[in-house]
Amino acid sequence: MEKFKEKINALRAEVDTANARADEAESALKRLNDSQNDRDQEIIGLQNKIQLLEEELEKAEGRIHDAKVLKEEDEQNRNHGETLVKKINLLETQLETAENNLRETTEKLRQVDLKAEQSERRVQQLEAEKVEMESKLEHLEEQYRSVKAELDETLKSLEDL
Repeated sequence: MEKFKEKINALRAEVDTANARADEAESALKRLNDSQNDRDQEIIGLQNKIQLLEEELEKAEGRIHDAKVLKEEDEQNRNHGETLVKKINLLETQLETAENNLRETTEKLRQVDLKAEQSERRVQQLEAEKVEMESKLEHLEEQYRSVKAELDETLKSLEDL
């Protein structure tokens, strides 16, 4: 019986050790579960943070895309602006040339007008001289006819003699 008591005591000691180990294991399991829950919460928080960062990344990529598009548009506008400036410069040069041509043509026209006025005055002088000459011619023709008639009469008179 003593052996039996010893065995019971040994078993009790084993059960106490096992209970202590079980309590210790339960305590460790509880700590591990708490740690696991903390880690799960941390994972959820990190996943939320990752999702927010991914959304921010998408927004940033969208802004980068928009900035690239704006940059391309700006370059196109700058190129278009440069083309317009070149065209404006060309048009200004053409305008300046046209203005110079207009000045030269205007000066030539003024000179032609002056020559035309001088020619008109000369024509008027010549017409006046023509009228005067025609008048003198008519007068001389009358004198000629008169002198001829007188000469004819004188010749006739001489012939009659």
